Amino acid sequence: MSTLVVLDLLGIFVFAISGALVAVRKELDVFGVLLLAGVTGLGGGFLRDVLIDATPPAALTDWKYLLVPVAAGLLTFGYHPTLGRMERMVNVFDAFGLSLFCVAGALKAVDYGLGPVPAALLGMTTGIGGGILRDVLAGRVPVIFRGELYATPALAGAFVAVLMDRADLPFALAAAAGAAVCLVWRLLALWRGWEAPTPRGSASV
Repeated sequence: MSTLVVLDLLGIFVFAISGALVAVRKELDVFGVLLLAGVTGLGGGFLRDVLIDATPPAALTDWKYLLVPVAAGLLTFGYHPTLGRMERMVNVFDAFGLSLFCVAGALKAVDYGLGPVPAALLGMTTGIGGGILRDVLAGRVPVIFRGELYATPALAGAFVAVLMDRADLPFALAAAAGAAVCLVWRLLALWRGWEAPTPRGSASV
């Protein structure tokens, strides 16, 4: 398997667990758990592939892309009490998934001829797309709109990976550097409680 595919599958697994946990907390049945696991794990990559015309999307042509979220969903369904107690660890895994996805999405966009800025934006979209779909289906305000520093680290990591790739540095180095930027920023935000600015005062007009 190529490095991009490995990054994709690792990100899918981690994100699928977070989606399945949301479904369990909403007391959905096994189908709902698997659906949210699949949407969360595959949504960002599916959107990326459609936007860059890499059709049909990888999730529909490679059985591994469907097996991974199903496995993550069943694992979460069976062992959700244990995983639920590992909330902080799951957040760390989610940060890893975000960093893997933003880099994989950006570098795949570069492979399809996009320039640095569109590729970085698409990398960010790959990282946050599944989570947005998960939260909408679960009836929650998407996490990226609640003040958490989530999309910004993804955009920064994707941009670093694209710039290093454009500088003809080794692919693995570009991917690792971009993922590290996103991961460190996201983990620091979780640890220190950093949040994006939100409006002050009354919301009434």
